[in-house]
Amino acid sequence: MKIPKQILPLVEDGLVDEVIRQLMSGKEATVYVVRCGSDIRCAKVYKEANKRSFKQAVLYQEGRKVRNSRRARAMEKGSKYGRKQQEETWQNAEVDALYKLAEAGVRVPQPYGCFDGVLLMELVCDDEGNVAPRLSDVEMDAQQAIEDHDIMMQYVVRMLNVGIVHGDLSEFNVLVNDYGPVIIDLPQAVDASANNNAKKMFARDVNNMTEYYGQFAPELLKSQYAKEIWALYENGELHPDVELTGHFEESTKAADVDSVLEEIKAAWFEAQEREERMAEHEEID
Repeated sequence: MKIPKQILPLVEDGLVDEVIRQLMSGKEATVYVVRCGSDIRCAKVYKEANKRSFKQAVLYQEGRKVRNSRRARAMEKGSKYGRKQQEETWQNAEVDALYKLAEAGVRVPQPYGCFDGVLLMELVCDDEGNVAPRLSDVEMDAQQAIEDHDIMMQYVVRMLNVGIVHGDLSEFNVLVNDYGPVIIDLPQAVDASANNNAKKMFARDVNNMTEYYGQFAPELLKSQYAKEIWALYENGELHPDVELTGHFEESTKAADVDSVLEEIKAAWFEAQEREERMAEHEEID
């Protein structure tokens, strides 16, 4: 196929030998299957900010640290240089998260570097060499759903334990191969301790996973993993191998009106995001 202009510099530099085909196109990037020497990998080409449909990006970027003070000032002013730096920060967030999560024991695609808005990484495949399907396209029995849900809860614990909230975790951002689920799409990864929206994003991530697996194992729908895990995190009791129960005792104190309003806002936010994901999924299909 014709080489996309964003990948052309990587071909000229010898990082990519051949663009085989387009794999998918989403709200923030287009992914291609490429050949790098004897290895088949994927190249994620990020869309420019004015072409991305990922809404409320500012909510995700809150709390991200920029070490270079000149760069930080430029980003605040919104200058041309600042916008360029903001794009690089958005893209590098995914690379940084991939390395950090792999080290923490979370299954993610192996990254090979980000070059001018193109992320080269592992192409997740099954044992027969076929591209792994998204979780949204996978059917399973109740036992498998419970086992995979348990794995995903382990992963979100390990993510939170190193200070990361995915921020857009759903059945469309998880691949499944012969060895289980693999988490993908992390440019919007949130700093759990520095972002004021982290708690509600974490709850949405966990609840999305529970609701999906709950289609096959309805008993999961009664669980309270999001509240249990976040409470452990806030109390400094979270660690990678913590044993979860799925239960959480609500406080018996009088309801705080502000907290209730926050819950309502979070529910609305979650509904809007899910509608966007479903619409995007239908467009891709």
